[in-house]
Amino acid sequence: MIEFLLGVDGGGSGTRVRLARPDGSLLAEGSAGPSGLLHGIQNAWAAVESAAAQAFAAAGLAVPARSNVAVGLGLAGVHNRQWAANFVSANPGYAAVALETDAYTTVLGAHDGRPGAIIALGTGSVGEILNADGSRHEVGGWGFPAGDEAGGAWIGMKAVNHIQQVIDRRAQGSAFADAVIEACGGSRDRIQVWLASASQTNYAQLARIVLQHGGSNATAHAILSEAGYQVALIAKALDPAGTLPIALCGGLGEPLRPYLPPELLQRIVPPHGDSAAGGLKLIQQLLKE
Repeated sequence: MIEFLLGVDGGGSGTRVRLARPDGSLLAEGSAGPSGLLHGIQNAWAAVESAAAQAFAAAGLAVPARSNVAVGLGLAGVHNRQWAANFVSANPGYAAVALETDAYTTVLGAHDGRPGAIIALGTGSVGEILNADGSRHEVGGWGFPAGDEAGGAWIGMKAVNHIQQVIDRRAQGSAFADAVIEACGGSRDRIQVWLASASQTNYAQLARIVLQHGGSNATAHAILSEAGYQVALIAKALDPAGTLPIALCGGLGEPLRPYLPPELLQRIVPPHGDSAAGGLKLIQQLLKE
């Protein structure tokens, strides 16, 4: 008999679990390290179980037998169908497992299972829509550096390109350029070293500098305006008719609002819930079937 549900949001930097009763009433939350499938199937399950144990402890409950628990997960890396199949096959004994992309559980959570779209803006970017007929469509999410326009790493890369031009005297310096130069090492030689090992996370950390100077520096403002334009392109590709509500999610969703076109802003709604809430919605749907 299923006594508990777990809704899981698992990415490359961390895992969040929401614990609920089968009727959806929330009990507690837990968190752990990354459970994106890129980190390995066993590592992913270990992170999920660690976060789940934390949630049960927070609820003042002993961890029950896995056969009394059903799990809905939105994980990074599910696009690799072999990884996804391996993850489900490695189920350590849960009564039911529903696995989807973290983009899909985000759209389920944001609109409480109803039709709508999300554009998630964090280190990267991705859009997903759930149509009224139940069909789905994803836009973006190709990954850095080839894609993920308007994500933090993309914004950071634009800033780094600017300081290269400033150091070469191809572009004029400014307090904005100075701040980025300092963050990347402070001199041409040190920036070269930084570039040789910089990850998308390192680039994304520069986005906050661009945002800090967006109101006072023309180049920073132009980068952020281009990000807003890219968000609008994602929205248009998701819903050409412009009829469904869109929720902005992720750490950059709110900071980029001032740079979105006015016609897009009219369609933006606050998210009802997050990806972990979408994971709960996902497993509830599976159990109803």
